[in-house]
Amino acid sequence: MIKKFFLYISVLILGIIPVMAQNFSPDEMVNINVYEKINPAIVSIDANLDDGFSAGTGCIVRSDGVILTGSHVIEGANEIDVTTYDGKIYKASVLAKMGKNKDLALLKITPKSRLKTISFGDSSEIKVGQKVLAIGNPFGFAGTLTSGIVSRIDYAKGRIQTDAAINPGCSGGPLLNSQGEVIGISQSIYNPDNNISNIGIGFAIPVNDAKKFIETANLKNSPLMAKKRFAFKE
Repeated sequence: MIKKFFLYISVLILGIIPVMAQNFSPDEMVNINVYEKINPAIVSIDANLDDGFSAGTGCIVRSDGVILTGSHVIEGANEIDVTTYDGKIYKASVLAKMGKNKDLALLKITPKSRLKTISFGDSSEIKVGQKVLAIGNPFGFAGTLTSGIVSRIDYAKGRIQTDAAINPGCSGGPLLNSQGEVIGISQSIYNPDNNISNIGIGFAIPVNDAKKFIETANLKNSPLMAKKRFAFKE
């Protein structure tokens, strides 16, 4: 009888342990927490062009459907479809685009309810060697998380270099710090052999450039225009 009692208790304990404690490492918990916090604010973008289509990623910056992405993702588009993380599809219009070589754009969709938004960090505070995470839609695989470090800061060209995997379809997506703040917008990869897949050298536009773009865009009565929210160092 005693043996059966202990066996019963053991089964209960073994049944509870997997639910109560998954035994994730601290580093894994950072990845999990950042992804669960930010992924609902990330969208996939499909732009129909005269000669094909372009695919990319976007970050929701305002809950009524304003989205930040790369201008090359939607350049020359006749029609733009935005798909939210829960599979809802919306038609998007272009609110603003950066000038030559800046590669940022703002889109607008009209959702039926308020959307989750990203949190902005300060790209002037990034350090080579710090952990970064990227979320994007590489080759159409929506909501993909990759991790790496800041490999280099190219001050001359104003780009953050990272070894976090960035592939076609990730352009316009967020480069995140360990707190889940966006510190860069994924832009391109280095492919000297004309290979379209990632080789460990990717580039992101510093988020402070994106903040300046949003501030100067014609978004009347936008909460994004609040100076305190967008305080950053030159």
